[in-house]
Amino acid sequence: MNELDALVESAAQGFAQATTPADLENAKAVYLGKSGRITELMKGLAALPVEEKKTRGAIINQAKQAIEAALNARRQALADAELEAQLKAEALDVSLPGRRLGQGGLHPVSLTLERIEGIFGSMGFDVAQGPEIESDWFNFTALNTPEDHPARSMHDTFYVEGGTQAAPNLLRTHTSPMQIRHAVQHVRRYQALLDAGEPMPEIRVIAPGRTYRVDSDATHSPMFHQCEGLWIGANVSFKDLKVVFTDFCRTFFESDDLVLRFRPSFFPFTEPSAEIDIQFPSGPLAGRWLEVAGSGQVHPNVVRNMGLDPEKYIGFAFGMGPDRLTMLRYGVNDLRLFFDGDVRFLSQFQ
Repeated sequence: MNELDALVESAAQGFAQATTPADLENAKAVYLGKSGRITELMKGLAALPVEEKKTRGAIINQAKQAIEAALNARRQALADAELEAQLKAEALDVSLPGRRLGQGGLHPVSLTLERIEGIFGSMGFDVAQGPEIESDWFNFTALNTPEDHPARSMHDTFYVEGGTQAAPNLLRTHTSPMQIRHAVQHVRRYQALLDAGEPMPEIRVIAPGRTYRVDSDATHSPMFHQCEGLWIGANVSFKDLKVVFTDFCRTFFESDDLVLRFRPSFFPFTEPSAEIDIQFPSGPLAGRWLEVAGSGQVHPNVVRNMGLDPEKYIGFAFGMGPDRLTMLRYGVNDLRLFFDGDVRFLSQFQ
């Protein structure tokens, strides 16, 4: 074996001993670097005669190519080994089933609203929606609420930009403005009948939606839900209110033994007025009276603001809190849990 054959063999052995790319580059420098063995041999050609330089140069170049081939082969081997190790470390067992995305569902308050709409829909009530930014007229004045009423205080109501000082805009404090809005639209639709002295179809509607008041604790939230109900006709009495709301509560809570109590109260937009309490026959709340709604016969002034004659048309209204009904139905004792967005809590209702 001549000198160059021994050099190629030595280089191949040195490359084979390199276990990392860095080790391989160090081994390369010994043979192909600026001060490497091949470089030194190439520099020595300068002292040889021309004919011998050509012959010697060709032999050295062959040795260089053989060393470079061994170097590239080792580089590829190290790269293949690294890739194989990576594939083993990140291997996927394709025989395992995939992870499916969890299926979402409705919020418990949304479930309650759907349930309320379904029950009243079966009684012939329409569902009305209205703006959450209301005018002072619809939120207070048209509902027979005087200017000096405490509800108009800045400490109780969120006023917003827009409107005028005499008629400011606000975030509605209840869905009761829909009494006026829906009734006015209804009256306009059947104005020809009224002008002819004919009775118009009854107004029977509920108005669920978000409302806002400056209040926050375990049973109150600055934003909460309310559902207003209204039934106006030529011969609608307080007895109809008791029958309708009793049937609703017993259907909603799925208990025919549920007891209701109508307790005298005061609301500017109804006269007479009553708070509605319920009592469960069994369970952790058995024996306790729980307030669930306010109600009463619509005040004559409110009927006039609807565009109707209170001597010919009469009816009742009620307002209840779907959030509170949700708490009672599912046994939740803190209203704030519904609005914290904790998936662990909300997933219980799916």
